[in-house]
Amino acid sequence: MDCLLGSVLFPSLDNIRMPPIKYENLRRERVRTLISNDVKQRFIRIVGAENYDDSQAGRLVYSYDATPQFQSLPDAVIAPRNTQEVSEIVKICNEHRIPIVPRGSGTNLCAGTCPVEGGIVLVFKHMNKILEIDEENLTVTVQPGVITLDLIKAVEAKGLFYPPDPSSMKISTIGGNINENSGGLRGLKYGVTRDYVLALEVVLPNGEIIRTGGKLAKDVAGYDLTRLFVGSEGTLGVITEATLKLIPMPETKKTLLALYQDLEAAARSVSKIIANKIIPATLEFLDQPTLEVVEAYAQIGLPTDVKAVLLIEQDGPHEIVERDIKKMAEICKKEQAVSVQLARSEEEAEALRTARRTALSALARLKPTTILEDATVPRSEIAKMVKAINEIAEKYNVKICTFGHAGDGNLHPTCPTDARDRDEMERVEKAFAEIFAKAIELGGTITGEHGVGAMKAPYLEWKLGEAGIAAMKAIKQALDPNNIMNPGKVFAKSTRKRVVVTR
Repeated sequence: MDCLLGSVLFPSLDNIRMPPIKYENLRRERVRTLISNDVKQRFIRIVGAENYDDSQAGRLVYSYDATPQFQSLPDAVIAPRNTQEVSEIVKICNEHRIPIVPRGSGTNLCAGTCPVEGGIVLVFKHMNKILEIDEENLTVTVQPGVITLDLIKAVEAKGLFYPPDPSSMKISTIGGNINENSGGLRGLKYGVTRDYVLALEVVLPNGEIIRTGGKLAKDVAGYDLTRLFVGSEGTLGVITEATLKLIPMPETKKTLLALYQDLEAAARSVSKIIANKIIPATLEFLDQPTLEVVEAYAQIGLPTDVKAVLLIEQDGPHEIVERDIKKMAEICKKEQAVSVQLARSEEEAEALRTARRTALSALARLKPTTILEDATVPRSEIAKMVKAINEIAEKYNVKICTFGHAGDGNLHPTCPTDARDRDEMERVEKAFAEIFAKAIELGGTITGEHGVGAMKAPYLEWKLGEAGIAAMKAIKQALDPNNIMNPGKVFAKSTRKRVVVTR
């Protein structure tokens, strides 16, 4: 049976022909550098010799991100000090058709910051300042290299709140968050990065500098260019400054943990909570394999003898928080939760949140290779998706631990494996291809927050269809006709021009 999503017809899971995911090092012959000595000297005149690195060691550091088994050397790493330097660098790259990969802290999980066609990696270690916290307009203006958690703490010190909180927030940068449209635990109630970006300064692929948006509650002057660049994965320009929306700090918050012996009962609870018109600040799901690993890693007393837990938090005015927490506890118990526990202190609540955020780190200790994905479905389909993931894991005889932002349908099926085991890796690749297909069949998407990058590019047409891909390519061609901005990402390619990691 076929399913109709919008105007694009997708075949059923049984009939769909799934392209392989290749979680492996790319190996190609070395080719000559794309940067001549004359061009190198022009770069050095702009940023200084101390901010230009084409050593083997320096290039190796920026040849990979958090994506497993994916690596490619750039020709050089450049650290500009201001927007004007970025503009001059981009003009030279456009003139000589040298690829540019803007990079934050490399926490990307879809090979989005791997320089798969060589060229330069732009790092923003000098452009890492909070320029202004505007308490009157409730905005903060930052450079792209600001660490997410540093921003959150800086505005909280003034009684303000920046909600997007990706699990990588201790090391990820705001520039990276904007390029990926990062989410986080608080996404259900507060939205994602896109919902807080008011204005951007962007260097276009031709080197011109534009400003989009402003400190405005309303602005319909022309196309919404701000939203165009958010989530564009560095393929349309280089973000050099951002103005972000802030909101007042919530008055209070409470956290509870619901324990289940039935995975599907936990998933049903998620749908029932939302159906009761309660939008919690956090609604997270962890299955038993994830719980066991996280507890061994964090050692905070998480239960490991249950099939799943829901980590639920509500914030806001005291009376609303009390009412919602009470109602959500009742719903969980009605849906067969074996226990519902309220955090006794903020320290205990923070320990639970931290444990959830360390899930990937904990799972990464199990085997040499960890594959983490983020198939997303409508909240009403969470139970079906969790069941499908378990069935697919059993079908291919692989271990898949599932956790994620259950409240917004964003699950993170994660497989500890070993890339050296070719037979197992083939089964893992097939399993995740089926998981993506199932997510689309249920009205979902191949990625909720990790991005497309190079890893998921072969699957994007499943979601958008031919016409959707053509529309995106038209935008890319209009802004970046020489294809210098993060080439090899988002759009599927049958071959890559150059990858210089060899063994």
